[in-house]
Amino acid sequence: MTEAEVDERIRDLIEPFNKKDIDIVAATTFANDLEFDSLTVMDFVAEIEDEFDIIISMNQQAEIETYGQLVSAVHKLQDS
Repeated sequence: MTEAEVDERIRDLIEPFNKKDIDIVAATTFANDLEFDSLTVMDFVAEIEDEFDIIISMNQQAEIETYGQLVSAVHKLQDS
């Protein structure tokens, strides 16, 4: 799956979590722009893990701050 295809699928998954209807770009941050709290992050990560059949470790989650970083990380994980 290409990074563009990963991006498209994650955009579908993030929609119900995007309560403020923010325009999602690579630099969009989860904490500041989307105002995700820790529970929302856990729910969103679970959706991604189920969709792509991957595991995103707690260490990886801590390093992912932007939407673009998430797409890249998921793309790499599903390729391995």
